[in-house]
Amino acid sequence: MDPGTTRFVDPGRWLAAALLIGWLSACGGGGSGGPVSSGSLSVTGCVVPVDAADCEATVAWTTRDAGAPRVTIDGETSSDRPVGSAAIRLGGEFVVVSVLDGARELDSITFRAACESASAWNGRACAAYGVREDSMAPTPFVEGDGPVELEVVLFRPLGDGPFPTVVFHHGSTGNGSDPSLFPVTTLNETVAEWFVRRGWMVAFPQRRGRGKSGGVYDEGFNAGRTAYSCQRGIALTGAERAVADADAAVDWLRSRADVDTTAMLSAGVSRGGVLALIHVAHRPDVFLGAVNFVGGWLGEGCGDYLDVNRTLFMRAARFPGATIWLYADHDSFYSIAHSRTNFDAYTAAGGLGAFRVHGRAPGLNGHFLANDAGLWGPDVDAYLALVVPN
Repeated sequence: MDPGTTRFVDPGRWLAAALLIGWLSACGGGGSGGPVSSGSLSVTGCVVPVDAADCEATVAWTTRDAGAPRVTIDGETSSDRPVGSAAIRLGGEFVVVSVLDGARELDSITFRAACESASAWNGRACAAYGVREDSMAPTPFVEGDGPVELEVVLFRPLGDGPFPTVVFHHGSTGNGSDPSLFPVTTLNETVAEWFVRRGWMVAFPQRRGRGKSGGVYDEGFNAGRTAYSCQRGIALTGAERAVADADAAVDWLRSRADVDTTAMLSAGVSRGGVLALIHVAHRPDVFLGAVNFVGGWLGEGCGDYLDVNRTLFMRAARFPGATIWLYADHDSFYSIAHSRTNFDAYTAAGGLGAFRVHGRAPGLNGHFLANDAGLWGPDVDAYLALVVPN
């Protein structure tokens, strides 16, 4: 990256701990004009508590060969030291921090604070839109030395309920080659806030071996567990294991007094998107419908991906109700052409649904469409009006 490039950092509310770090190393070069100055910034973000307007973050900077170093915050000079750090108050509005040599920009970061989970910026402070609950659900599974529990993160509206409930299934971890991602609890606060503000509770179950859930994560790995397997038999066995986990989480949810068991939806992203469709076909007595965000089991180019994805979507066509499929251009795993052929196979097998394609902002990966409620929100509003009894 060259000196003067502006980097944009937005942590998003889905991050549980808002650590924001921007890096730049712009090396100086020799020549007749002497050394070229360079500089870098890093930011350690913070989380704004409910009912608070801001929190304290830290910005640090270094410069090299800068004759007139200075740091600015929203255009105002904060320091002229060549190296240093400073506390900065952050709220929900974006702040631009830059390090310069005179008028020449060496590095710049645009960022804001994240609100505490289950709260959102209202223009003045971070206000609660619901209540977050982190639970462990018992299951019928026994692995190793004892019974397995699944982590389930709940976002529910303020009040007592019972609430209509969305079960939102997480995706994979890319190609499965990074075990450090397995214990990360995966949820999406954009999705949670959208549904909670409409009176729905949202549950994010973590399947076996994911997040804080017990058991082994085993949704179709190769022999050495160095990545997901691209072979049909192994991949489909992994999908069946995921369905069993979804069953266990839903059975636990249906035992709760705050869940309206007559109004439940299944939803999910990526692997979780196709899992949501399979699960409603497996449990049509439980669910009103399914919301599929960019669903698929194996990414394009992964061996038997065509056969595996088609098989799973056609299996889901047994569900008698309507579903909605939400996809976006420039998806790093599933092209629109591939996903549309999956939808065509689904409907040809008797499935009912609507297929919607959206375009995210330039440069954004379509696979993360769920982060853009402004795009998919109207589609899901219309879908809820269709499938949820008045």
